Amino acid sequence: MSFNEELLDDYIDILSGFAFKTKDFVDKGVPIIKIKNISPPCVTLDDLTYVSNEVAEKQKKYILSYDDVLIAMTGSHINQWASVVGRVARVKYYDSTLLNQRVGKITIKDNAEADINYIYYYLSQDTVKIELATKAGGAANQANISPAHIKGLSFPCPDLATQNKIGNILKSYDDLIENNQKQIKLLEEAAKRLYKEWFIDLHFPGYEDVEIVDGVPDGWTKDRAECFFKITIGKTPPRAEKQWFVNGNDGIPWISISDMGNAGVFTFKTSEGLTEEAIKKHKMKIVPSGTIFVSFKLTVGRVAIATTEMCTNEAIAHFYVNDSLQAYTYCYLSNFEYDTLGNTSSISKAVNSKIIKAMPFIMPSQGIVEKFSAIVSPILSEIKVNQKMCNYLSEARDRLLPKLMSGEIKV
Repeated sequence: MSFNEELLDDYIDILSGFAFKTKDFVDKGVPIIKIKNISPPCVTLDDLTYVSNEVAEKQKKYILSYDDVLIAMTGSHINQWASVVGRVARVKYYDSTLLNQRVGKITIKDNAEADINYIYYYLSQDTVKIELATKAGGAANQANISPAHIKGLSFPCPDLATQNKIGNILKSYDDLIENNQKQIKLLEEAAKRLYKEWFIDLHFPGYEDVEIVDGVPDGWTKDRAECFFKITIGKTPPRAEKQWFVNGNDGIPWISISDMGNAGVFTFKTSEGLTEEAIKKHKMKIVPSGTIFVSFKLTVGRVAIATTEMCTNEAIAHFYVNDSLQAYTYCYLSNFEYDTLGNTSSISKAVNSKIIKAMPFIMPSQGIVEKFSAIVSPILSEIKVNQKMCNYLSEARDRLLPKLMSGEIKV
């Protein structure tokens, strides 16, 4: 069974975001959702820019709501899949945010027999993103599409009841993923609270009997990070030589900063992998499972733990740790104030590898580290289980999606 093809133009509208002015940006206020925040499947709240409540009030039509569907109308060409133009994501928070220029909000036209969930899942398919990317204009390193490109897509259009069923089936997977992510957030907050109590407020076990010497408890050590860990930096093979890159499932996983943002605590997979030839020719560093990653360019201070042997790009530092130090080191790096390291770029937020290696690190006494690890390591293990479940649900949904859209599976 197959469905009739229809033009999206007959069913959807697209609200293009507002071009907020630099002079309106403030340190705190209402966040603006830019292209970089479109990180499928969800809109992220990382590295935000803000405008005042007064500016936001004047642009109320651009305020976003929970479950809104957004599409990036500027991005990369197909060779940089993580940031490809046409990627879609949903708003999964209730805070007020505003839609920025070159991001579109997709809505259903009045009286149109279309389901927003169905439309969202149709647009989220790789084949659709590839179709949009091939139509895109722009420079070699930037692709642009218009609302007309999106509305000009032809999509399988069953009756509204069938659309509702398909949309609800696929959304049930995302609802389970969202519930798991909420559990992950609670676990992360529990680890963060304990870290703050022990290592920021210094109310660790036995603190009453420990003297503070040179700003740290007696028996603790403060020095450069490189004095405690082996730290290496990732590398990117020449992009022009496409033979070095393969599907993430077919080579050594190659992690970018966006992959770290999608992964949360643990990095499981990436859309890109590297061939063994690329690793050998370009002397790439394969880091072992358990290595802690820290981003230090563009988005500074993302932290994640490798779940298998992986490579990373040049914007990520690798902290090699043993099992007993993993929980404390992860929490320390996750809670560190990276703004204190300064900025080495005039055009973006960044520090360099020397600064990361020389960043201050406080190492507690072995007994305190072991006690902290005994509590937090099981929390990290539970996070890992939940994140794996999210990954499995995501893969199951993606396998099911084209079969439902094509009518191969009846509902």
